[in-house]
Amino acid sequence: AQRTLYGYNDMADAKALLESIARSFGYIYGREKNIRINTVSQSPTMTTAGGGIMGFDKLYDFAERMSPLGNASAEECADYVITLFSDLTKKVTMQNLYHDGGYSSMGMSLAAMSVYREGLEYSDVSEDKSKKK
Repeated sequence: AQRTLYGYNDMADAKALLESIARSFGYIYGREKNIRINTVSQSPTMTTAGGGIMGFDKLYDFAERMSPLGNASAEECADYVITLFSDLTKKVTMQNLYHDGGYSSMGMSLAAMSVYREGLEYSDVSEDKSKKK
């Protein structure tokens, strides 16, 4: 829910709401019951839900090229979440934690830039669409 990605708006809206709920309930349940609530921003992951997103295969490929460590699998995400149950993370709450191979901190990787440059030659997208008319 941190970036705008074409075709991903409904999912981004839902994730932004979930992050807000985690903060609100994280405060309430943290104070009253010492319960920690966090969200995880995972890499694009090949799942049934992901398959329903228009252009997901291209998003997956882009994130794979952008991420220094590559996309994380569903199993790797599960392993990460298990660490949050540890006493070593007992003061981590109300956070959106990234598990995305470094994607969230990248501007543009060399691997993604090379594909982008090749695509510019064939693209019909123009910065100034009024000139196309």
